[in-house]
Amino acid sequence: MALLSDLVNLNLSDTTEKVIAEYIWIGGSGTDLRSKARTLPGPVSDPSKLPKWNYDGSSTGQAPGEDSEVILYPQAIFKDPFRRGNNILVICDTYTPAGVPIPTNKRHNAAEIFSHPEVVAEVPWYGIEQEYTLLQKDVKWPLGWPVGGFPGPQGPYYCGIGADKAWGRDIVDAHYKACLYAGINISGINGEVMPGQWEFQVGPSVGISAGDEVWVARYILERITEIAGVVLSLDPKPIQGDWNGAGAHTNYSTKSMRGNGGYEIIKKAIDKLGLRHKEHIAAYGEGNERRLTGRHETADINTFLWGVANRGASIRVGRDTEKEGKGYFEDRRPASNMDPYVVTSMIAETTILWKP
Repeated sequence: MALLSDLVNLNLSDTTEKVIAEYIWIGGSGTDLRSKARTLPGPVSDPSKLPKWNYDGSSTGQAPGEDSEVILYPQAIFKDPFRRGNNILVICDTYTPAGVPIPTNKRHNAAEIFSHPEVVAEVPWYGIEQEYTLLQKDVKWPLGWPVGGFPGPQGPYYCGIGADKAWGRDIVDAHYKACLYAGINISGINGEVMPGQWEFQVGPSVGISAGDEVWVARYILERITEIAGVVLSLDPKPIQGDWNGAGAHTNYSTKSMRGNGGYEIIKKAIDKLGLRHKEHIAAYGEGNERRLTGRHETADINTFLWGVANRGASIRVGRDTEKEGKGYFEDRRPASNMDPYVVTSMIAETTILWKP
């Protein structure tokens, strides 16, 4: 008699050429992920060879009931770590039946910026540090915390080990390996300052692929927490008080910054970011004002400042970059719930295309 786990783990390649494609898109809130699956006649590795699909946008807050059809355009393919074999995950963006991007489709505008010849020539690299919090399902309180109570003060938890310091490591390691399996350029993980909070890093990734990889990594993480009976939170300040918030620090460089004399290019780019501070903050995630207080390794939301090795700055430049005269910088302002398509393309637009 087959067990449920036996059926879930069936290897389809033994009996059929057909594969399952899980189409993934971003819902009406701008942060919720949705997905549904379809059968394909055989393996596919090129997203342009995949069929477009549709869904009921009135059920995701993206279309009215009387005209509810939204069209999915496949954009990037990843290996499916859940079904394995030749099965795939497909990142899609969203359009009206007439081919117009719907308002929540932030990928379309980002792709236009990243395809601009001046941006292409600069080969923008991104490394995104995605912080997140694991919550107990029924009480929505951080994993490992006593229900209704608090653990000891911050200090021993950052990169900590031990049953009284690190909670959820099985989820974190499962996610790490699943992302590598999927083909995501995940570069590391670590426990964060607040207990129950973790981080993974994606990159270096070039242009639009950074956004695709962060979104599919979030999808995989939420699927794993679903299996584990734990809730994933991307709230930038899940617990008020003397606890660190959650960000998505975005490391960035261009070809010019990575070359000789790059430090001068970096400083000019940071000056441009300072001039557009308010516009960037407005696009860097909901609830970010609760996180960017000037405490807990943040700069105040209304203040733009940068510094070398300063984790209380809006923009941090590393010691190695200063020493070598070239490299990258870190924008520490984005919240954990930011849209990586918006943040990456906005940084490129401001630093490469914008002429103040």
